[in-house]
Amino acid sequence: MTAEPVAVTDADWDARVLDGEAPVLVDFWAPWCAPCRRVEPIVRDLAARYAGRLTVARLNVDDQPRAAGRYDVLSLPTLILFRGGEPVERMAGAVTTARVERAVAAHLDARDD
Repeated sequence: MTAEPVAVTDADWDARVLDGEAPVLVDFWAPWCAPCRRVEPIVRDLAARYAGRLTVARLNVDDQPRAAGRYDVLSLPTLILFRGGEPVERMAGAVTTARVERAVAAHLDARDD
């Protein structure tokens, strides 16, 4: 877990996203995507604020297409929250900070039950 988003690849996807103990929020993005640039500060802020409780990862779909295909990522940005190796929340487009926080908080609280 880190205060900065980690870059994930198709090669390390399972180890970094599916096998982790903490929930993982993955930002599927591309450099040419304007909405992706609007969501990036939200993703970075969440990584800092939830450090130690949530892993935040970014996957460049142009360079790493397998994971995006595996989860049917058809629009960018797409944020998928994984818990216990399974996708539990999915958000597409230029989502708001409040929307992402609600999704993350619900699953962080749930894991403490």
